[in-house]
Amino acid sequence: MSDISVVIPTFNRLWALPQAVESCRSAGGNVEIVVVDDGSTDGTWDWLQAQQDIVAIRTDNWGKDWAVETALAAARGEYVRFLDSDDWLCEDANADQLARARETGADLVVAGYEDYDEESGERRVNAWNDCDDFIAQQLGEGWASHYSAFLFRRELIRGIPHRQDFALRDDRLFILEVAMRQPRLAVYRQPAFVHRRHGGERLQYTAGFKRDLGYWTHIAIYRKVLGLLEQRGELTPRRKQAAIRTLWPNVRSFAKAYPREAAEVVDWIYRLDPQFVPPVRPALALAYRLLGFAMTERLLRLRSLPQ
Repeated sequence: MSDISVVIPTFNRLWALPQAVESCRSAGGNVEIVVVDDGSTDGTWDWLQAQQDIVAIRTDNWGKDWAVETALAAARGEYVRFLDSDDWLCEDANADQLARARETGADLVVAGYEDYDEESGERRVNAWNDCDDFIAQQLGEGWASHYSAFLFRRELIRGIPHRQDFALRDDRLFILEVAMRQPRLAVYRQPAFVHRRHGGERLQYTAGFKRDLGYWTHIAIYRKVLGLLEQRGELTPRRKQAAIRTLWPNVRSFAKAYPREAAEVVDWIYRLDPQFVPPVRPALALAYRLLGFAMTERLLRLRSLPQ
């Protein structure tokens, strides 16, 4: 058994994949690299076949979530981490996070990460922020980092899939489900991976219908998770407020195309927290109260259209 399995789904990213793979090799520890090529047409599979230290799997372009699930089924590490094929791990992250897990008995070693803007060359470190309620943090209380910076005990995530129904935000639902298992945490104080910002396609950067579907998917995830927390008697006021903080900008953005459906979500937010005050200018808050959320958003949309 390996100490760590690094799961890398990829599709037509031969321009970046070798750097991602090399970072796993150089990051220390007894590492198993599992790469799933989800039907690439750019020579990715040929490149993978030439690598001697990679568990390479080919799938038929069913999407990232299926690729990740395929990789997890093949992974044999005691711990698992997830890495996009256009990002890379920081040096020593694997070895140091594994050491933290061993010395603390942690199920999950959290960390911050580094942003890299490919166009400008700018780099920015996003340090881990401590929080005494991991669920509230992942719901939106403060900054929650990125799950590629985390090292998971494989037993902790057993049975938590990357759900295809929520494919545009499947990693968000995944980490919320992990948080609800109340894992024992340890913190690694250095950045664990580098998140590359580039002009190529990414699942989280969408437009048109896909963008609106992304907003709705985010809303649907929070309604599901908050419902589960309520069933368990764990939906505290603090967690409600954290969720609403994240939900509100998604609802406002979704309302530009679907004001009636967004208004139904706003009604649900008020049921969650009857004291909720929308974080908008006073005139807009008054319009919400007098005209209703859906009508107000329709009027705002009309004002923004070309005359």
